[in-house]
Amino acid sequence: MLRISKLTDYGTVILACLATPPGRRHTAAEVAEYTRLGLPTVSKLLKHFHHAGLVTSVRGARGGYQLARPAREISAASIIDAIEGPVAITECSGNHSACDIETVCSTGGSWQSINAAIRRSLDGISLAQLSGQEAVALWRPELAGVVRRTPTARPGGRT
Repeated sequence: MLRISKLTDYGTVILACLATPPGRRHTAAEVAEYTRLGLPTVSKLLKHFHHAGLVTSVRGARGGYQLARPAREISAASIIDAIEGPVAITECSGNHSACDIETVCSTGGSWQSINAAIRRSLDGISLAQLSGQEAVALWRPELAGVVRRTPTARPGGRT
């Protein structure tokens, strides 16, 4: 089964939290409270995203984390890459293949094509789409970028 990890799922929720409102910094504690994820998990994921260039951080009393670029410019693929590494559904689909039967395999090319199609699909979905920002922008443009879910309606009901 093709499946992202729980950490990547949580990471997407964290980035969606940082996406609203755009440009505002959030502390790790605020993100943990809003998402109902543990502070150690939030901190760990924010460090991964900072290292990957998806978020920026500022230290100090007015510090916190914010997206490094607009949510519409952050792809689902870049989120997965930051936590799990590049998508590779088979050994030969990755950048550094170590498959022992690659030279005699008749299916590798097909799996590589499938992997490329999955990658293109993930590259085509933005954080703005994942977080619902694009939908809001279409039907309520005046609310685009300022909509936040209420604390009782957290994404995915995570605890």
